Amino acid sequence: QVQLVESGGGLVQAGASLRLSCAASGRTFSTNTMGWFRQAPGKEREFVVTISLIWSGSIVYADSVKGRFTISRDNAKNLVYLQMNSLKPEDTAVYYCAASRRNGLTTKPNEYDYWGQGTQVTVSS
Repeated sequence: QVQLVESGGGLVQAGASLRLSCAASGRTFSTNTMGWFRQAPGKEREFVVTISLIWSGSIVYADSVKGRFTISRDNAKNLVYLQMNSLKPEDTAVYYCAASRRNGLTTKPNEYDYWGQGTQVTVSS
């Protein structure tokens, strides 16, 4: 099993920045891909970004966050970060960290095996 814990969410004004962290523990060697998803009230869970833990530079962003969000990883510390800049009210959601045993990147929530509990991000206008 792999445990994921997100942190760093909060309430900010539009245009501000936040950095989310995802700490992984347990059988982390079994996971090859990490992702961030978000879910706003009344909406389906939405893909944000995915990163390979085995292939350097292998990253895919959702169009809605490209150029504003940056994902990074520290494999030695089992940490994944999501730097969010120029936040917009439409970025308001619960943000989830997820891990997959798949070797390739995936944007599909059902292809992730482990999920964190989520952290709330609220952006006021």
